Amino acid sequence: MNFDALTPEQIDRLSGKLRAAGLRSTRPRLALAHLLFGAGNRHVTAETLHEEARNAGLSVSQATIYNTLNQFLSAGLLSEVIVDHARSYFDTNVTDHHHFFIEDETRLIDIPLDEVALSSLPNAPSGYDLAGVDVVIRLLKAPA
Repeated sequence: MNFDALTPEQIDRLSGKLRAAGLRSTRPRLALAHLLFGAGNRHVTAETLHEEARNAGLSVSQATIYNTLNQFLSAGLLSEVIVDHARSYFDTNVTDHHHFFIEDETRLIDIPLDEVALSSLPNAPSGYDLAGVDVVIRLLKAPA
């Protein structure tokens, strides 16, 4: 898939999504937006998106991938799920929700917000307000 393979309807839809988020519709952004948003909600790392882009025939650098993901994140088109100090995922589902992280598959699965109940939270330190709670439940494959 290269940019020229996008239909005019796809370009219009993706351009509208980018414009609504305050971003210009450049060719690399449109092509990466198509990879990210063309198949429903998903979780990607910068590395997996770069590989998908290369496999689709896009000539984009790793730096372009990171820049685009961070621009989409800042614009509210993506959310970030940090699973450990060395790994974060970008989530196309920007509604409030939690995640299962399947450790031996390095895969995230959405958990609807109402399926996790927290009975209490500590008070925020003086001078801070609670911004949100992100729950990542880690799973391992059960022995057969």
